[in-house]
Amino acid sequence: MSKRSIKKVAVLGSGVMGSRIACHFANVGLEVLLLDIVPKDAGTDPKLRNKIVNDALTFALKSNPSPIYRKSFVNRIKTGNFDDNMKDIASCDWIIEVVVERLDIKQQVFANVEKYRKPGTLISSNTSGIPIHLMNEGRTEDFQANFCGTHFFNPPRYLKLLEIIPTPKTSPEVIGFLMEYGEKFLGKTTVLCKDTPAFIANRVGVYGIMNLFHLVETMGLTVEEVDKLTGPVLGRPKSATFRTADVVGLDTLIHVANGVAQSCPKDEKLDVFKIPGYLQKMVENKWLGSKTEQGFFKKVKGEGGKSEIHALDLKTLEYKPAQKIKFATLELTKSIDNLRDRKKVLVAGKDKAGDFYRATFYGLFTYVSNRIPEITDELYKIDAAMNAGFGWDIGPFESWDALGVAETVKAMEAAGSKPAQWVYDMLASGAKSFYKLENGARKYYDIPSKSYKIIPGTEQFIQLDTIRDTKTVWKNSGVTLTDIGDGVLNLEFHTKMNSIGGDVIQGINTAIEMAEKDFRGLVISNEGANFSAGANVGMIFMMAVEQEWDELNFAIKAFQNTMMRVRYSSIPVIVAPHNMALGGACEMSMHSDKVVAHAETYMGLVEFGVGLIPGGGGTKEFALRLSDENKEGDVELNAFRKRFLTIGQAQVSTSAYEAFDLGYLRTGQDMVVVSRARQLAEAKASCIELADAGYSMPTPRKDIRVLGKQALGLAYLGANSMLDGHYISEHDVKISQKLAYVLCGGDLSSPTLVSEQYLLDLEREAFLSLAGEKKTLERIQSIITGGKVLRN
Repeated sequence: MSKRSIKKVAVLGSGVMGSRIACHFANVGLEVLLLDIVPKDAGTDPKLRNKIVNDALTFALKSNPSPIYRKSFVNRIKTGNFDDNMKDIASCDWIIEVVVERLDIKQQVFANVEKYRKPGTLISSNTSGIPIHLMNEGRTEDFQANFCGTHFFNPPRYLKLLEIIPTPKTSPEVIGFLMEYGEKFLGKTTVLCKDTPAFIANRVGVYGIMNLFHLVETMGLTVEEVDKLTGPVLGRPKSATFRTADVVGLDTLIHVANGVAQSCPKDEKLDVFKIPGYLQKMVENKWLGSKTEQGFFKKVKGEGGKSEIHALDLKTLEYKPAQKIKFATLELTKSIDNLRDRKKVLVAGKDKAGDFYRATFYGLFTYVSNRIPEITDELYKIDAAMNAGFGWDIGPFESWDALGVAETVKAMEAAGSKPAQWVYDMLASGAKSFYKLENGARKYYDIPSKSYKIIPGTEQFIQLDTIRDTKTVWKNSGVTLTDIGDGVLNLEFHTKMNSIGGDVIQGINTAIEMAEKDFRGLVISNEGANFSAGANVGMIFMMAVEQEWDELNFAIKAFQNTMMRVRYSSIPVIVAPHNMALGGACEMSMHSDKVVAHAETYMGLVEFGVGLIPGGGGTKEFALRLSDENKEGDVELNAFRKRFLTIGQAQVSTSAYEAFDLGYLRTGQDMVVVSRARQLAEAKASCIELADAGYSMPTPRKDIRVLGKQALGLAYLGANSMLDGHYISEHDVKISQKLAYVLCGGDLSSPTLVSEQYLLDLEREAFLSLAGEKKTLERIQSIITGGKVLRN
């Protein structure tokens, strides 16, 4: 076990990657020293001498999405320059180089670093392609022992891959430390790589992109068609292929492709890395993507000044309005939510789309099988790298498993795309898949031993996918309740977007009842793309349209009662949200004993956007929290205004830390976890901690101080002023008044102490009255029919 402790990091180079890596180190609480070169003719003025680094950091902080969890975290970053401040790296525990991709310049930087670096300090390079072992030539033994490649992916905050590339002289202790630190504290999927060209993710990922660049010519496909075929339907980002290329930059892609071609002359797919004619022409025209405002796509002003997206015709190199794309095969998959099942349908397609999928999958499978043992000895590392670095839901070998290994090999042979010999040896040994579940653990096929082994490092995680089949204690169509050990249950949702409807409400109540009877506590978490998009507004819409007011009143009351059950039970209830936690999911989090939120949690009470107010206890909870702030006079009114606007503007946090600032999370009570893989284990530990401390049911509150007319008049005046200024509609005024009425506890003549139930009744009454408004129904209907996320 390493005794290293990282408190201060030096980032050398403040370009696109360097400035954002610095931000992510600041995100996790580290002190950061960000350095870059001194501009020519800067003189002695410190501001001029630090202009390059300061401009780069400012530019990074203005980027969208933001590289920083919370604006105040930037105060952890100190800037400087190589000439004046290189001496300051002596106080750093980790020095990472992120300068231009030239070996001679990197070696110059490292020679300078060695003058000031204290012995034992970690030193690493973020290079994406230069051989790691060449960089530390001529350096001291201590430098070489503590030197390693640490390849972050852009943007570092959001892409989870961190490739660790040691040299033969890197200390095993350093390798082990970086593998654990990257995962545990930086929230990364750390993948140990060999020092081969482009390492793992870019070697495979750039092959895939370059293969598609050639395939569009041979198959006569358009840019729009390829992006339709290679996006979310495959479990990959919306940016798919060509949009991703635009974001990354065509010059960057070509640089990596050329690097592989030059460094890997024996690669059997060397021709794939050759640059197609149309791509070369685009580079000559400086159509490099987002950085030059045109690449495969560009935004133009259409009729009436409205922006339109135009796509490049690869045959004529002219831009045309982007076309809507349809394929029969894609139509067949619309009702298939399970990605593995969907891929079977895609590969079996009888149209051009099916031909495309067979060509790309079979080519990819052959390529990755031939990269073992060249770039890695373990197949799981290729999947982990592609999933974390390129945002794939399942990697190449996982996809191959989904299609059936033996059947796919036969199809590949028929298509002239034969895999590596070790795949045949695996099948001959009796192994039928690359992965399998055994005794609650996910194992991978180890090629040298021809046996299955547990994926290293996963033993400390709780993975619901591995235990669900054997540890489920109750389920319905919307939820699964699983025993995760040590007397703790976990409730996960399975509905579309994990929305909260009748089945989920039943599941929450059942889970609490079972936990109170036979267990110590309950965690509510899941492994979906999003924690939950909130209540099922489709159900609310149907009840309101049919004017089934008694049924709607019952449904809202059931939701409120369930949230109060989360707050008031005899066992601790922990909610562990990630990504979207909106509307009802936010309300559930606010009623839990503790929230263990992933850093990338986007939480908010968004009901105002559809013409409603939070009706599951969210409005009540804001009134309660305002009361507990114990503020008086103008300070209290300002606090009221802030709470009112948070709901009234449907504000959503851009991170879990920002959710504290917005009042959704509670300082001193809730916590943030950067590692998504560890989140459930941390939530379980928090649950056990509360249980061991002698948890007892809280007492329902009857001492909530509401402001009545004192604040109500202020809110009404503000809404009418906004209306007069044409900032909001008359319907928005009505919603604002209803929201203010609940937050103020009604039109009470003076500040008064009220109960939670009093506020819940006001909240439900306001919700029901707004649900019947024509404008509200129109807003809900537009969301449903527009194909947007269903949020309450």
